[in-house]
Amino acid sequence: MSATSGRRDDKIEDFSRRLVDVEGVAKTVYVAGSGPAVVVMPEMPGISPDVLRLARWVREAGFTVHVPSLFGTDGAYPTAESGREVVRRACVSAEFRAFAGGGTSPVTAWLRGLARQAHAECGGPGVGAIGLCFTGNFALTMALEPSVIAPVVNHPSLPLDDPAGLELSDEDARAVRDRVTRDGLKVLSYRFDNDRWCTGQRFAAYRALLGDAFDGRVLPGGSASTSPPPFFADVVGTPHSVVTAHLVDEAGHPTLKARDEIIAFLTDRLIPVPPTGGPQDAGPHHSVRARTRES
Repeated sequence: MSATSGRRDDKIEDFSRRLVDVEGVAKTVYVAGSGPAVVVMPEMPGISPDVLRLARWVREAGFTVHVPSLFGTDGAYPTAESGREVVRRACVSAEFRAFAGGGTSPVTAWLRGLARQAHAECGGPGVGAIGLCFTGNFALTMALEPSVIAPVVNHPSLPLDDPAGLELSDEDARAVRDRVTRDGLKVLSYRFDNDRWCTGQRFAAYRALLGDAFDGRVLPGGSASTSPPPFFADVVGTPHSVVTAHLVDEAGHPTLKARDEIIAFLTDRLIPVPPTGGPQDAGPHHSVRARTRES
């Protein structure tokens, strides 16, 4: 439990904890569920209870979720003091490119390897990737791995010092654009209209790179939760995390609708529609799709 907030940390007891090695680099990954794989990346300052809530929703929709530990304390409630330190360490880490001119973060190569392994294990047509905040654009860069066919780029905040920048090298930007043209890849993205970390300039840059393949959806900042954890209230200081820290879990709320749209996007791309012909053809994947569209 957080001593300052009274809110509880998440013990992550309903996930298996794995050490995943990609080309000699091992990282902890939390895995749960069944069905096609979806990689749910953490947002600053780590795998928070709100990130895990999102991962559980994805799991319950019929997917095997993989939540890699990239920074922070796994399961910790996001306090302002601890969060600032995590940000500081990440910004100077060789794995991340937090500022303009740095190009693509090296950690995305490891994440692509995770996607390959997850696809080999879980099967299906491909893998989904959900990036959040600091990892938002990582979902797009992961699409350089052919198995990643459902990237969701949520409130991407990098580079921190360039509101119109994309956390991509020129070479990777061209490769992503080529994949859009070649494979018909679609990219779903969300932000709040008054988010100072993910601005309209950034969405315009995505549109310039990806054209109509970029589906950027903007929610009114007034719909964000007014009682997020301290890190988001005191450090982020703006509506930001659409489907995690600033989500309002109430029926019909715009942020909950965004969650449902993300799950529908994943379902449409990763869970094949069963053949029609009668009730005998309606298997579990059919029921998942129906529930998603009705929610």
